[in-house]
Amino acid sequence: MILRNPVARKRLARFRTMKRAWISLWLLVILYGASLAAEVLCNATPLYVRFEGRSFFPVFSYYAEDVFTGSGRHTRPDYKALDQSPAFAENDDNFMLFAPHPHGPYQSVDPNSIDVADQVTLRFAPEPRAASADIGSDLEIADSRLLSFFTRTEPDKTPPGRLNDYFDLPEKLIRALARRFANQAAPFVSFALENKHGQTYTGVLAEYEPRNSAPDTVRMLIYEPAMKDARDITVSLTPDLRPAGQWPGLWEKISQAEQEVIKSLAAERFDAPVADYRVVADGRQYIAGFEKEDVRFPYPPVAGHPLGLDAAGRDVLARIVYGMRIAMSFGLLLVGASMSLGVAAGAVQGYYGGKLDITAQRFVEIWNALPFLYVMILMGSIYGRSFELLLVCYGLFNWIGISYYIRAEFLSLRTRPFVEAARCMGVSSRKIIFRHILPNALVPVITFFPFSLVGAIGALAALDYLGFGMPPPTASWGEMLFEAQQYRWAWWLIVYPSIALFAVMLLGVFIGEGVRNAYDPKQYTRME
Repeated sequence: MILRNPVARKRLARFRTMKRAWISLWLLVILYGASLAAEVLCNATPLYVRFEGRSFFPVFSYYAEDVFTGSGRHTRPDYKALDQSPAFAENDDNFMLFAPHPHGPYQSVDPNSIDVADQVTLRFAPEPRAASADIGSDLEIADSRLLSFFTRTEPDKTPPGRLNDYFDLPEKLIRALARRFANQAAPFVSFALENKHGQTYTGVLAEYEPRNSAPDTVRMLIYEPAMKDARDITVSLTPDLRPAGQWPGLWEKISQAEQEVIKSLAAERFDAPVADYRVVADGRQYIAGFEKEDVRFPYPPVAGHPLGLDAAGRDVLARIVYGMRIAMSFGLLLVGASMSLGVAAGAVQGYYGGKLDITAQRFVEIWNALPFLYVMILMGSIYGRSFELLLVCYGLFNWIGISYYIRAEFLSLRTRPFVEAARCMGVSSRKIIFRHILPNALVPVITFFPFSLVGAIGALAALDYLGFGMPPPTASWGEMLFEAQQYRWAWWLIVYPSIALFAVMLLGVFIGEGVRNAYDPKQYTRME
């Protein structure tokens, strides 16, 4: 065994003294081990079923629906619905044992199973008042709409008299009106307008273009300033249209007819979204909004789904756990296979050298120049996206880097005295390569392994994000991040997969640093 080597044992002991790297290694092993057991941790299929005195293990074996219902159907049963059936609900001898997190990565959650408040929140948002006034050339108010609020005159009637009887007219307004009545082009103009009671509003005249004849009147708009301290008035309604507490005081100031309209819209909102409704109360206009928490995917974290649901209603926690297994398995298989191929190629080149080395180097350079992404797209379009195809295509290019290091090690070691002695003793080239040189050339392989693993996991996430990785509906961190880009308001689709990807890559980097430092003979030349 390699650990019989005193140098290897010394390096392992040095690695164990680096607490950060040692703890990171165990954390990564535990996380990967948990992901390998994902079926017993996160699964919508029960681990064990006891029915009519018989034991079933659906997580390991397939059972048709007919086994439990006698319906003659040979499809996969809905175990959660079956658990609520009288055969299980009314018989304590029949029961199911589910995983700690009873949701799988591919099953969509029934919206009715999510507990949301069955109430509609009625929100009254006050709107700033606005009015219009048609002004004649002598400043006479010819017609108006809602102007009485600003002039403090009789409601719903056009104030009699001239505009300057109610407002202090700024010079800017006088000049703008004069240009319009003279049938001259005039730009849009906005101005402050103060009434005789000291309240200041905003007046507006629209842009004016000359016409065949001068206008008889000019329309002016007046706006109430935005109410910074105004607060919305809310009340929650139950399905029988009763308030959860008491009706707000504003409700009594709304006419009976409009109250009935608001209630009918609230009743409709329990089933489907409705438009806002404008209502006038206490001399002010309000926008009545109808808010209800609807189950729409993606859905934020809720009881039973601590990390939320994605756009297809699938549990994010389950998909992250299964995605961990796929990412780690892909990385380990890819790095193991590509390093084996790179070691073999570099060993042959470095040991034999000469024309073989030069020819192989030219081939490697040409092979390395091939565009990997285009090759991946072409192969995926021909054979379809799959884990095996992705592993093979990526492995065909990933071995090149390590082959350079192994070639350099072999070129350096093949002239050492212990290699020459083995040749003189008649040892075959195969034994010299694998028993004499290779054990002394594995340092770059071991030190680069954790970093290559991190790179492979990141590459898989990137390919999935671009749509060239695992086929749907495979649980993949990159696919979840791509989905998060489509639903940018769904923060849980961005945060949790990013944390998982970051944590695994960070642990890999810590392990790689520890391995590199363990193989560094100059222990005291590093900055701690």
